[in-house]
Amino acid sequence: MRVVFMGTPAFSVPALRAIHGAGHEILRVYTRPPAASGRGMKQTPSPVQSAADELGLEVHAPQNFKSPETVGAFAALDCDLAVVVAYGLILPQVILAAPRLGCWNIHASLLPRWRGAAPVQRAIMAGDTKTGIAIMQMEAGLDTGPVLETLETPITADDTSESLHARLADLGATGITEAMARAGELTPEPQPDDGVCYADKIDKAEARIDWTRPAYEVDCHIRGLSPFPGAWFEVDGTRVKVLGATPVDVEGSAGQVVTDAPVIACGKGGVRLDRVQRAGKAAMDGTDFMNGGLLVPGQQL
Repeated sequence: MRVVFMGTPAFSVPALRAIHGAGHEILRVYTRPPAASGRGMKQTPSPVQSAADELGLEVHAPQNFKSPETVGAFAALDCDLAVVVAYGLILPQVILAAPRLGCWNIHASLLPRWRGAAPVQRAIMAGDTKTGIAIMQMEAGLDTGPVLETLETPITADDTSESLHARLADLGATGITEAMARAGELTPEPQPDDGVCYADKIDKAEARIDWTRPAYEVDCHIRGLSPFPGAWFEVDGTRVKVLGATPVDVEGSAGQVVTDAPVIACGKGGVRLDRVQRAGKAAMDGTDFMNGGLLVPGQQL
């Protein structure tokens, strides 16, 4: 196929490489413009731009698709398909309709569950036992288009948003190349109304740990937000992110440090802090953090 690829973060890169490796002609790669990052606020290209440069592909990074020139340049490519993976820009209907087969999106959930911006984090935080990717025919609504293909994966008790994110990126690469190979055989299936829910963007304020919740829910909350933005609590005015924890069977008032492991009691049971990070500091083991003296048995958070 003659393909346009549209993506920005690291999640998009396996799909770009897979489509290129499958021998499709990638006419152009669209990505978000370089962003300022690091201490020196240096302009840094997106992971997709770096991968496209490595593969020798033409890259465009428009601010949006509002100008006739930008729309015209896209339409002039006369592509068979546009593959969109976490691009980060809203595509107007004129762009969605330009390719012969339209625009296909790789979405990191089993639609219609977890439409929206943060499907990976929300699935873990909700305690879902499975998720996957959906290859969706894009339309004007937010992740409302008909689904061409899905691939599932379990969510394990050890999964964090980081580990699941990486697995879904690879699954998306597999799914899109398989779907492209069978493009003439696929039938778009409208999404059912039953089971629709939305994965709102993560608000940093909601990352604060609520110790009154059962340990299982606290653990899901921690894993779903690890490593970013990181579930957190405060002790003596210091914010501490919890990057890894283990549910344990203990008793105590919610938020109480009950052992020097360290274990914090929850509404039911408790969690052992395995990996933590103070603001501005490197991540460390929970026991090393406990030895630093900020937490002591019997303390109430």
